[in-house]
Amino acid sequence: MFEPLKSLLPARFRAKGPVIPVVRLAGAIGMGTPFRPGLSLPAVSAALERAFSIKRAPAVALSINSPGGSPVQSHLIYKRIRQLAVEKNKTVIAYVEDVAASGGYMIACAADEIVADPSSIVGSIGVVSASFGLDRFIERYGIERRVYTSGTRKVTLDPFQPENLEDVEHLKALQRDVHQMFIDLVTERRGASLSVSEDLFSGLFWAGEAGRALGLVDRTGDIRADLKTRFGEHATPRLVAADRGLFRRRPTGIAGGLSLAGASLAGPALSVDEALTAIEIRALWARYGL
Repeated sequence: MFEPLKSLLPARFRAKGPVIPVVRLAGAIGMGTPFRPGLSLPAVSAALERAFSIKRAPAVALSINSPGGSPVQSHLIYKRIRQLAVEKNKTVIAYVEDVAASGGYMIACAADEIVADPSSIVGSIGVVSASFGLDRFIERYGIERRVYTSGTRKVTLDPFQPENLEDVEHLKALQRDVHQMFIDLVTERRGASLSVSEDLFSGLFWAGEAGRALGLVDRTGDIRADLKTRFGEHATPRLVAADRGLFRRRPTGIAGGLSLAGASLAGPALSVDEALTAIEIRALWARYGL
């Protein structure tokens, strides 16, 4: 709030201590449905910029609850947070809710300090790719798949064709590159705190207290208590949400008639897509017992 306007408010409405803007970063990264957009840079950019623009705030807090997802969107969000932190000269503190794993932990590393609940899940510094082999299925039912390409490797990793070892090795090489980038990022941001462990970058994950012992987090606690300890008894966290805009509304028509519980007859193809995405997101959370 602008200071001239703030001074006009009755004393009971004025914050007694510093107000710390909080940006909530929740959900699977880069994965979404028409009604539940995934966590991505476009989705959170406005909220981040608003939070970092509050000049009197001594820090910006990130409330993170994500099992990971797209490595690209994870890295883009990470880089934007670091850019704003340097540009605005702000301390950034990440608070982990249920999980900050894989890409969720990459985003947490954008913070200068990471705080987790003792039961939070952190880590999973690795890269995974999953698919299905359906070549025998379509052969069994006499289904012939016809694919025409210009480029001998254009159907690399096609699930309807037998597995090709060259394709698998190519994918693993890509994974190694992305994994090394992830390792370098964590080492750069957390290097002085990390404990040497052969499992640290294996893709394993840990509860908050064990994560603290490994140096993945700085301390355990919750956002309100920690901010009061850090900035005084009257420190007040305040959620900063992206501005939806006056004329933005939920989609109507085909997409507007969808429901996972009971899809309308309108837009059956999109209903299937919603269901498959929801299953994929559910599986991502389930990987961490959630």
